[in-house]
Amino acid sequence: MRIRAFGVEQWMNEFETKCDFNLAETCVESITIDELVTMAGKKECLLDEILPLKMTYGAIEGSDRLRNAVAGLYQKQRKENILITHGAIGANALVYETLVEPNDRVVSVLPTYQQHYSIPESYGAEVKILPLREENQFLPDLAELRALVNDNTRLIAINNPNNPTGSLMDQAFLLDVIEIARSVDAYILSDEVYRGTDQHGNGYTASIADLYEKGISTASMSKTYSLAGLRLGWIAGPVELLKKVEIHRDYNTISVGVLDDYFASLALENRDKILARNHKILRENLALLDEWVSKEPKISYIKPKAGTTALLKYDFDMPSRELCIDLLKATGVMFTPGSALDMEGYLRIGYANNPQTLRKGLELVSSYLAKLDK
Repeated sequence: MRIRAFGVEQWMNEFETKCDFNLAETCVESITIDELVTMAGKKECLLDEILPLKMTYGAIEGSDRLRNAVAGLYQKQRKENILITHGAIGANALVYETLVEPNDRVVSVLPTYQQHYSIPESYGAEVKILPLREENQFLPDLAELRALVNDNTRLIAINNPNNPTGSLMDQAFLLDVIEIARSVDAYILSDEVYRGTDQHGNGYTASIADLYEKGISTASMSKTYSLAGLRLGWIAGPVELLKKVEIHRDYNTISVGVLDDYFASLALENRDKILARNHKILRENLALLDEWVSKEPKISYIKPKAGTTALLKYDFDMPSRELCIDLLKATGVMFTPGSALDMEGYLRIGYANNPQTLRKGLELVSSYLAKLDK
């Protein structure tokens, strides 16, 4: 099997340790174990709970404690609808491995996480791209989607909230997408790794798993919950589908780590405290970014409604990779080039790092752009 190089991951791997101001980061600023156990009120008794843990494989599907905690993120899901995976990246890969056969049609939005079109393409599927455009606020064009599906469509892949644009499909919009999927009996895979980061309310929008009988939600502890180091995610969806996924999962996962399961459970049981912290970072930082964009004549964007990233359009005659490398060398600031996302002419910024990093980084970018514009 041949597959394209993963643009974003290759870029991050090459430059992430070489920057002073990481504005390519997509997680809300990561928390420490100390911060987590303090939020959970476990600092004094943590060792009493961890030391007796036997370092076996643990619960293969994920512990009942963890699956119940994950199910609590949804309106209609129960423990049986949850399967724990090695990150959302593992969840997505397992869904494609389970569902997609050669010559199936898969419709994927673009931009999105590259898994959603490169993996099915590598399996021999006919991948149709549904472009997200600025004039539509980076939301799918429903007429275009209808034209792309047919009776051979196995799956429609969406990313909600969207990486990298921060666009958000609300429940009414999702119901329209569902009507199209149902007309051809297709699954919908919704990568919801940024669910919980909406700029308003409690941060959560409706999940596809709660709205559609063939809806599959994937997510993780990485972005919204600031615990990427756990490498823990999940699939929420129909029980009969998860049973099929388990067959494939046995070959490449077996189980997640016992300690990962424990800390993820602890975090989700105390997610109100994590979300209070993270919503403050997200909302204040986006206001800071919005003010910066308004003052930069060569930069424009569609303001995100959710997520941790924004897609910046720039007005310079320079390839995005070249611009990002030059920016990094000149200032120590790291962005992600649009070319890594198959979106040349744009830059992706992650704005959910600590406010000091964002503020200083943007100041340096402004100085760089001013010199570039001369």
